[in-house]
Amino acid sequence: MTELSGTERRNIAPGLAVSIVLKKDQRAGTLTEGVVKDILTKAPHHTHGIKVRLETGEVGRVKKIHDA
Repeated sequence: MTELSGTERRNIAPGLAVSIVLKKDQRAGTLTEGVVKDILTKAPHHTHGIKVRLETGEVGRVKKIHDA
């Protein structure tokens, strides 16, 4: 199975389990897991990952999409 890319908006939807990198963690590359609440990026594609808000309120760019 091919892994869905976090750089394409069409691959991301509310309720999806993802790993994001928070702004404060960008240098370290630490990932935070959670469930998408809102998609914040309007563009269909973003090279660093689509920006989302998790149900916890944390905001970051999608690095990994988990299987349902």
